[in-house]
Amino acid sequence: MTRIKFCGLKRMEDVHYAVDRADYIGFVFAPSKRQVTLAEAAALRSEIPETIQVVGVFVSPTQQEIEEAVEQVGLDMIQLHGPVADELYRKKRVPIIQALPADAIDAIHPKADFVLFDAPEAGSGQPFDWTTDLQADQPIFVAGGLQAANVGQVIERYEPFAVDVSSGIETNGQKDTKKMQAFHDAVKETFK
Repeated sequence: MTRIKFCGLKRMEDVHYAVDRADYIGFVFAPSKRQVTLAEAAALRSEIPETIQVVGVFVSPTQQEIEEAVEQVGLDMIQLHGPVADELYRKKRVPIIQALPADAIDAIHPKADFVLFDAPEAGSGQPFDWTTDLQADQPIFVAGGLQAANVGQVIERYEPFAVDVSSGIETNGQKDTKKMQAFHDAVKETFK
């Protein structure tokens, strides 16, 4: 069964709602309208049970930034966007999800534990071309423009390990519990 990652959570009420509907919860540490501080993420993390994996999302971070976030927040995984130093893969303390545009299959790092295929502009709410073939030795996450109305199509096309959604569960820039529930239900419906 495809797992669910709700990303870009910033409010405690959204975290509380997500824990019964997601397998992964993502906190964005890169500059973004969804960015949280380490202290904010640590407070939110304290309300997430151990059964849910907590992912820190970074764009071209340093090793020190990763270390501080893993330590202070208690991250279970990190998601890396953009160019990063090879040492981040060699010195990893937690599993790494390498995020790439869907057409950049040749850029997959051999030490990545998972690969997330996304639209050319991550976080834009825009899908990539779903006729693109996605191949990786690692389990894949699919992101980019997903919402309740289309996630079933993506699951049937790619059979991903997980689907990752942020803007597709928002209304006016805030997470929307009705959309979170609808997305969860649409994923589960695919497997009935």
